[in-house]
Amino acid sequence: MIQDIAPHIFSNAYAPKRPGATSYALYFDGHSVLAGKDSSTLRFPRFAELNGIEESVYEKAIYLFAIDNDCFYLVHQVPEGQPEFELKDIGLFRTSGPRHLAFAGITGYSLYKWYDNHQFCSHCGARLVPHEKERMLHCLTCNNTEYPKIMPAVIIAVTNGNKILLSKYANREYTRYALLAGFTEIGESVEETVKREVMEEVGLHVKNLKYYKSQPWSFSDTLLMGFFAEVEGDDSITLDREELALAEWFERENIPASESDISLTSEMIEYFRNQKSRWRG
Repeated sequence: MIQDIAPHIFSNAYAPKRPGATSYALYFDGHSVLAGKDSSTLRFPRFAELNGIEESVYEKAIYLFAIDNDCFYLVHQVPEGQPEFELKDIGLFRTSGPRHLAFAGITGYSLYKWYDNHQFCSHCGARLVPHEKERMLHCLTCNNTEYPKIMPAVIIAVTNGNKILLSKYANREYTRYALLAGFTEIGESVEETVKREVMEEVGLHVKNLKYYKSQPWSFSDTLLMGFFAEVEGDDSITLDREELALAEWFERENIPASESDISLTSEMIEYFRNQKSRWRG
């Protein structure tokens, strides 16, 4: 998955300090990121590689996190006409490597959106300022505080013996097969989310829920929790066409090939595909 970057080590401890010449400067503009012009590999600029930056860029840079001994910072302005770098769509984080830089890029993008969307206090309208000791924005006028947004959601592999339920979203750019998914609503546990989402999207009852693993999915500011669940009773599908374009059962040997290994969904599908041979072993 995208966060599996070993042997590299990710540290999200908040340790604000002035960036050095070799620190990474992450610059975003809407849905784009400043990256190397060479398309063969993912590359972010280090401060020393940016032409024409003023002292204020160093002073206003926001510390994000570290990977190994490299620190990553968010910068809000970069002079135009950088000879080695250009703005590219953040979709490249899904397909480009090295993996640890793709993970750094999408994690930085999530924090960029949070800072950009929380410039002013939602209670009194005063400007928010960064806290000195933790990753938090606070209001000096009314003492309101804001922390990064992380939304809990579930990924659900519904199984029926040798079959798994795969679906395709309705009215979305992503058109490949996926597992059922949904956000946890207020007042419910993630186990209750699993049962509710399966019933709402495909009209099935499930039992024997088994937690698989979790994944930070910064493309949507989400913490994903994966579950396997067995269908209970009739396996006839009643499709919610506002959410899904289709949903169908696949025998293990007929599961479509995954085109990426960055997501929890893909890993769970592959886990189910290979499960039978492991059990036999």
